[in-house]
Amino acid sequence: MKIKLLFSLVTIVLLTSCKQWKNLTAKDNSAYKPVAKQKAAKNVQFLEDISITPGQVVTSKHASIGTENKSRSNQSMIYTQTVADLPPGATSAERGNFLQLKYSMLLSAAPEKLANTYLLSTIDEWWGTRYCMGGSSKECIDCSAFSQVVMNNVYQVSLPRTAQEQYNLCEKVKMEELQEGDLVFFHTQGRAVSHVGIYLTNNKFVHASTSQGVIINDLSDNYWREKLKGAGRIKQTPLIFGN
Repeated sequence: MKIKLLFSLVTIVLLTSCKQWKNLTAKDNSAYKPVAKQKAAKNVQFLEDISITPGQVVTSKHASIGTENKSRSNQSMIYTQTVADLPPGATSAERGNFLQLKYSMLLSAAPEKLANTYLLSTIDEWWGTRYCMGGSSKECIDCSAFSQVVMNNVYQVSLPRTAQEQYNLCEKVKMEELQEGDLVFFHTQGRAVSHVGIYLTNNKFVHASTSQGVIINDLSDNYWREKLKGAGRIKQTPLIFGN
């Protein structure tokens, strides 16, 4: 009897100890949390102030540029370049090729079609010169003085001073028969001829604009189409007119 009682007490003690040990172990295990190997998020700085963390999709704060916009962007870059930007030792052929490429995009024409590089050079020389009424220099120039400069330097034609006088002198031509070097006239003020430009190609003309200075525009633009008076051609070199 005593042996059975003793055996029962030993069994109870052992069971109690195992349960306590199990609980102690379970408590330790629950408290133990393995540290996950994580890389600290680092802000990575890129060009254009783009900041990302690992795992993010990178997007630019600027709108994406499509093919058409890239083309326009490239054109804008080329338009700001002039012959003066070429190396000092550039040959006449290199200068001509540069001008043909530059203005081919602006005139929507193949470079080889722009054979009159002296005309392009004259335009390039005066490009962006600001407008002023009565002006005739690189400081500022008006439309009729600019047509005088181009016609005299490129075509050896001397024109009278005002747009109306130049219109009166020309032999009138139809718009569908326009050729390089023809004059195009506009009535920007009232019915009289008050503005003049030089026709180039593909409906484009160069002139001294009151808002943008010497620039190339398109005759099909709403403003110019509505203001168009007509076109004329100088077939023979007229006499030199006085001021």
